[in-house]
Amino acid sequence: MSVGTSRWDEVGYIISSRYRVLVLERLIESPATPSRIAADSSSSITHVSRALQQLRERSHVELLVSEDRKKGRVYGITDEGRSVWETVDTEDLV
Repeated sequence: MSVGTSRWDEVGYIISSRYRVLVLERLIESPATPSRIAADSSSSITHVSRALQQLRERSHVELLVSEDRKKGRVYGITDEGRSVWETVDTEDLV
């Protein structure tokens, strides 16, 4: 977690966007590409990609392939993302 933010700040950040929720919920199961996440959640690839970028900036997800790959970019949830998701799930916030 970044300095100055609490677990609850991160929980609030996640649940304030249904796309961030959908992305984390999907990545809890297994790593996936943006197109797979979009298909599995019936969401647009644009929203999924934006949510992935936002979650990556806050260290909740990570790119599992090299940065220069344009196709087949596989994302996974980080330990921090898993921890925040467990709070969201346990507290039944979504």
